Amino acid sequence: MKLLVIEDDARTSDYLVKGFTEAGHVCDAVAQGLDALTLAAHEPYDVLIIDRMLPGLDGLSLLKAIRAAGVKSPAIFLTAIGGVDDRVEGLEAGADDYLVKPFAFSELMARVNALLRRPPVQEHKTVLRTADLELDLIKRTATRSGQRIDLQPREFTLLEVLMRNEGRVVTRTMLLERVWDFHFDPKTSVVETHISRLRAKIDKPFDVPLLQTIRNIGYSIHAPR
Repeated sequence: MKLLVIEDDARTSDYLVKGFTEAGHVCDAVAQGLDALTLAAHEPYDVLIIDRMLPGLDGLSLLKAIRAAGVKSPAIFLTAIGGVDDRVEGLEAGADDYLVKPFAFSELMARVNALLRRPPVQEHKTVLRTADLELDLIKRTATRSGQRIDLQPREFTLLEVLMRNEGRVVTRTMLLERVWDFHFDPKTSVVETHISRLRAKIDKPFDVPLLQTIRNIGYSIHAPR
């Protein structure tokens, strides 16, 4: 595990670095907010430990800048500023945890470990791709091999659901819920009809079919194997 300690008090910084190092982790330390911003933006840290009272760029502004730069490393504020409003302000700025000084190193280590057990944050995709098929969720456009495909709104949503589950089977019931918001079986062929229309647009004009029917189960879209 690699950590970055951002603390201007030398004794506290040395204490933290010593504790994390003894626990078998790699630990860098800086005292200035701007130096921390440069490091965090260019080095992959597993956790950031940030004091709020930093010279130059304060800890709150630093974390906002780090998040604005797209850095998603978990962050813990370790600070003497411990009022309820201060804690709320820190968490809303992008912190994952907030620990008030004085503190026990064992508790800080436990909080760090708890953050590391969290599943990684998934990126929110705005463009979905399956082989040469591309769906732009912002522009609401679909293309295959660079050719524009005109889709009706329901066809677009149907394709989006299938592509978000690329390689997995999506059942008829799942499609009814996610595309039509039906939580019951309407006893119609609405799914089959739209799948047929979608296949005519994204597969039939091209050499390789991507949309597969899984008999008596549902549908799947995937790249050629």
